[in-house]
Amino acid sequence: MQIIIDLITSGTVPVGTDIHNVIYWTSNILSLTFFFMYLHQFFYMIIGTVHHKKPKKGEAKPHKLGIVISARNEEKVIGNLVESIQKNDYPKDLYNIFVIADNCTDKTAEICRNMGCKVFERNDTEHIGKGYALNYLFTKLHTEEEYKDIVPEAYIVLDADNVVKPNYITEINKVYDQGYEIVTSYRNSKNYSKNWITSGYGLWFLHEARHLNNARMMLKTSCSISGTGFLISTNVLKGYDNWNFFTMTEDIECATDYITTGRKVGYASTAEFYDEQPETFKQSYTQRERWAKGYYQVLYKYFGKLVKGFFKNFACWDIFTTLFPALFLTVASAIFYPVIAIVATAMGDYNSVMFALQNLGMTALMFYPIMFLIGLLVTITEWKKINCSTVKKILYLFTFPLFMYTYIPISIGAIIRYKKIVWKPILHQADLKIEDMEQDVQS
Repeated sequence: MQIIIDLITSGTVPVGTDIHNVIYWTSNILSLTFFFMYLHQFFYMIIGTVHHKKPKKGEAKPHKLGIVISARNEEKVIGNLVESIQKNDYPKDLYNIFVIADNCTDKTAEICRNMGCKVFERNDTEHIGKGYALNYLFTKLHTEEEYKDIVPEAYIVLDADNVVKPNYITEINKVYDQGYEIVTSYRNSKNYSKNWITSGYGLWFLHEARHLNNARMMLKTSCSISGTGFLISTNVLKGYDNWNFFTMTEDIECATDYITTGRKVGYASTAEFYDEQPETFKQSYTQRERWAKGYYQVLYKYFGKLVKGFFKNFACWDIFTTLFPALFLTVASAIFYPVIAIVATAMGDYNSVMFALQNLGMTALMFYPIMFLIGLLVTITEWKKINCSTVKKILYLFTFPLFMYTYIPISIGAIIRYKKIVWKPILHQADLKIEDMEQDVQS
């Protein structure tokens, strides 16, 4: 925002060498672009911090639901998820648990069958990824005669490492009963306290729930789904050829397609589940690099539809700024300033070299307080829900911006390695029941 400061203080814009001017104007264009693209999210943060949207009071009609779990060698954790579902207060005769044992070589299928789940084993090493697994299950259920009596009104999609609270199905059903055909829920973390990586994930997902989707729901615009913990109606699925989303981020692709048609994703703030996060930087890097590629894929595929929707559907702008993350601007800065500094050095313009490095430093420094503020607001509003000691809650406020910094090399790497990035399973081994999570919160 240096250009605004200069105009206010002196009424003029400073003039320097050609390189100096290029740096000056590029810096301000990047700053202004960031400001205008993400102004609405800062507004969301204010709304989300002050208010908490809860479902309307009153009885909701219990609908016939299917709980879908896509699993690949998840024998260590999937039993805890199934158990937590079966302990829900929702009528047992109104839901079935469908498990896709996707290219499993362990006892995942056996464990789930023994627990009463309806298991579908899929063996396809060519079409790899959750999108293909979901399409396989929904196609069988909706097209084969033997399953016609168990097809539900809507499905809740969960990952094998999740565990859900005892009222989860009831609470997400309330929002579905209001007329939302896609509903997302409140995502908490199973292993938040493990280290700076797991807490980084945890803080961001809590931010998405409380400060983004919560605010969107109150402002009556569309929310967005994020990987797991969402409901989707059977009618919507059939309209999508039983889930025809196969990018690296098939969930974001589905939400983007849905929003561009003018429909809205709902948010069930009281439907809470716990998710396991990668505990090593290597696994985290692999997962987030895949996410970055998925964002690029979806942005490329839906760019035209989103731009056309800007002026008639605010949600199109909202999802566009999610797909075109602020880190793109940070990456642009991380590339531009060093390159221009090298050019200035070659031309002997050392003042411009210092100016370029100064702007690079300011960009890096400004990123930290913005991320710290997000982490601080999340920690304050969600204090009682974070499974962590007081000391670690405070400590992870300071490491959260560092976690977010790591998206810079990940975003750059995803561009460089774009064609080499493939879907790989993430190892889950946090053997925790829902009772463990609730006990940790109470203590």
